[in-house]
Amino acid sequence: MAATDLNSSDYTTSEKARLTWLIARMAKRGVAGDAVDLSDLQRKFDRIQNQARKRKQQGRKK
Repeated sequence: MAATDLNSSDYTTSEKARLTWLIARMAKRGVAGDAVDLSDLQRKFDRIQNQARKRKQQGRKK
């Protein structure tokens, strides 16, 4: 599934904050160079997206 099937309204406030924090950390590491490993942060990011996607499919409210 693509990340485009989720809207910002599909995330809880906590998830939005955590995603924003992870994006900032990825950007900070990205400044260090191309050889920096971002896979741990990407896994966390994907886990949050999957959680929101699953909640949306089940039709649960935030």
